[in-house]
Amino acid sequence: MNRLFAVTPLALSLATSGWAQTSPSARLAQAADSQAFRAHFEYLADDLLEGRAPATRGGELAAKYIAAQFRRLGLEPAGDSGSYFHTVPIVALTGAPQLLARGPGAVPLRAPDDYVLWSERNEPTVSFRGGAVFVGYGITAPEWEWDDYAGADVTGKLVFCLVNDPGLSNPAIFRGPILTYYGRWTYKIEEAARRGAAGIILIHTTESATYPWSTVVGSTSGERVRLEKAPSPLVVAGWMRDEAVGRLLRGAGLDPDKLMGDAGRKGFRAVSLPLEFDATVESAIRRSATANVVGRLPGRGPHAREAVMIGGHYDHLGIRAPVNGDSIYNGAEDNASGTAAVLAAAEAFVRSGTVPGRSLLFMAFGAEESGLLGSEAFAERPTLPLADLAAVLNLDVMNLYGPTTDIAATGADHTSLGRTLATAARAEGLTISIDSLALVRGSFFRSDHFPLVRRGVPALSMEQGRRYADRPAGWGEERKQEYITHRYHKPQDEVLPWYSYQGPLQQLRVALRVALEVANAPSQPVWGRDSEFRVAGEARVGPKPQ
Repeated sequence: MNRLFAVTPLALSLATSGWAQTSPSARLAQAADSQAFRAHFEYLADDLLEGRAPATRGGELAAKYIAAQFRRLGLEPAGDSGSYFHTVPIVALTGAPQLLARGPGAVPLRAPDDYVLWSERNEPTVSFRGGAVFVGYGITAPEWEWDDYAGADVTGKLVFCLVNDPGLSNPAIFRGPILTYYGRWTYKIEEAARRGAAGIILIHTTESATYPWSTVVGSTSGERVRLEKAPSPLVVAGWMRDEAVGRLLRGAGLDPDKLMGDAGRKGFRAVSLPLEFDATVESAIRRSATANVVGRLPGRGPHAREAVMIGGHYDHLGIRAPVNGDSIYNGAEDNASGTAAVLAAAEAFVRSGTVPGRSLLFMAFGAEESGLLGSEAFAERPTLPLADLAAVLNLDVMNLYGPTTDIAATGADHTSLGRTLATAARAEGLTISIDSLALVRGSFFRSDHFPLVRRGVPALSMEQGRRYADRPAGWGEERKQEYITHRYHKPQDEVLPWYSYQGPLQQLRVALRVALEVANAPSQPVWGRDSEFRVAGEARVGPKPQ
C-alpha cells in the first residue's frame, strides 16, 4: 500500500464523513491537531533533552525523535545516503585578538572596550599588516545605482564600513528605514571578501546596528562557531565602536562626522586612510558535527520533482550557567514550538490523505542558534536542485499566548507569496498585520529560511499576530516584551502551564494552506521587482513576469 496513506483507519473514517466533501485546502487545515502539536512540543522542551545543543546527547536525542516521527508518518528519507540526516560539519574557534594602528596620530586600541576581532580562517594563527580604506556602507546595489567600491582597489587591505544602509538617514533612497539585506553586517563581510579585502571592520553605533555595544561583545565572546568549508578570502573581521573610530580618524587629520555623512549620499567614493594596521588572532580550534533532519512527502504530477519546504530549527543552547538555579536552556518557544509545528504539519498532510502536486520537504534544521549553520549547510549542499525548491515556509517561535484575529509573516513584501498568504489568512478568518519593528530590524534576514533566500528561493517566516481575541490593545506586545526580557535565551524559556495551543493551531492552518497552494500552482512563486533578491531568484530559475 502507498505509504502516503499509512494512517489507514483514520483516512478511511475521514473519507466517510462530511469532512471529506470540503475543499482539499480546508480538509488539510482541519487535519491540523493541537494535541499532536502539544505532545511534540512538551517532549522536545523537556529537561530530558538538556536544551538540544548541537553535538550533544540532548541534540542527538531530538534529531532521532524527529526522524522517528518522520518514519512513523511514512515520509521518505531526504537526507544524506538514503537517511533522514543531512550532515552539518562545524568548526569552533576561541580567539585571542590583537589590533594595532600605526601612522600619524594613531591611538591605542583595547579589546573589547574599543573593538572585537576574529579569524575568518580555520587556522591556529592568522595575521594581517597593511593599509585601510573607508568604503562607506560597503554596498554594491545595481538596482539602487549604488556602488561604494566604485573606483577603489581594496585588494589585501582592511576595509572600514558602516552597518545598516543609507535609507537609515534618507527615507528617499533604498527602502528608507526598512532594513535591506545590504544593511546587514553579514552582507558587508561577504562583499568585502568578493572585493579581495584582507579584513573588515564594522563601525558600530546603537542606532545603525539596532543593538548596543554590549550585544556585540556578548555575541562574539567565547567560541565562534561556523561551518567547516573552504577558507574565506578574508583573514580577519570584527567590529569597532564609533567613538574609537572617531579617535583614529581625528588623530589622522580627518573629520569623522563629515566622512560618515558623505557615505550616505549618492556618488560617495571610498577614501584611503592615512593609517596602517597590524592584526593577529590566535585561536583554539574544536571540530564537531550535527545534522538537519529531512523527510519528503512525494507529490504527484508534472511538478512532483519540485518541492515546498516546511521547516524550523530544533536546536537550542544546551546546558549553561545557571539562572535562578536552573542551568538547562530548554528553548520551549525558541524553537521546540516551531519543530512541533513542522511535525504537526507533516501529520496533517498524512492524516488528510492530501497528495500535493509538488512534493513537500519537512525540515528540522540544526545549529540555528550557532548562526543558521544547518540551513546554510543545506543551502551549500542541498539534497535537491535549488531550482526545484519552489518556496520555504519557516516556523520559528510559535504563538503560545492565545488566538488572534490577525497573522503576520516576514518576507511577504518580497515575493508573490504575500498574496498567497493573504488568501490563506482570509480562509481562516484572519487579517494580515505588518510588524514595522521587524522590518526596521531586518528580522527576515535572521532565521533559517534566509540562506536559501540569498540563493533566490522565495520564503515566508510565520510570525505572531498582534491583535489577541478578547484582550486589550497592546496585550500581545506586552507578552512579547516580557518573553524577550525574562525568558528569551534563558532557562526560563520552558513549558509554562498557561500556554494556549489555539495560537499555534491558527498559524499552522494558514501555513498548511499556503504550502498546498504553492505545491499545486502551475508555476513557482516569483520575486518582486524591487526585492534585493530578485536577481538571485532569476539566476536560480530564469526570469519570470511578476
